[in-house]
Amino acid sequence: MTVRRAGAVAVLAAASMAGCSPTLHRFEATLAAHDSATQALGEWCAARGIAQPATIRAMADRDARDAPSPAVRKALGVTADEPVAYRHVRLACGGTVLSDARNWYVPARLTPAMNRTLETTDMPFGKVVMPLGFRRERLEARRGRAAECPAGTVLSHRAVLRLGGGTAISLVVECYTRANLAPVRTAR
Repeated sequence: MTVRRAGAVAVLAAASMAGCSPTLHRFEATLAAHDSATQALGEWCAARGIAQPATIRAMADRDARDAPSPAVRKALGVTADEPVAYRHVRLACGGTVLSDARNWYVPARLTPAMNRTLETTDMPFGKVVMPLGFRRERLEARRGRAAECPAGTVLSHRAVLRLGGGTAISLVVECYTRANLAPVRTAR
């Protein structure tokens, strides 16, 4: 069994013992099975029939600004004067918002083309940086709303995305919406 699958099984087992809904258990297991939230949400969207095609897009708030705190800088392994960019998006499948995400990332650790794409398009961060082969290090997972999340959040994650050698490229706070727990939609 791979480490990622073992993690997904552990999340599912823990959720089962906590007595929450089977849909939330499955959603947590889907997220745990992927390093990319974008990839997990695409799979979830397809499985739940949320939209066809099950394409995830990032609706970026281009006016959002959030200077990185000392804790964010420490997690990213950057000094006080190194540039850190911020991106606030709502990840949607079709017209359904599945996640509200805040992302602090180190532009110097991405390619110029990746930075340009992040600054000018609605492409999700995970899809843009996928060629870097990152892995997710989960720092916190909480059922319900974390402090940074909007009302209606059913699941909150905080994670660092790292390159193969361990260098951090991003710290993300993901706030998953109730829409993820809606009944499965069947095709008509």
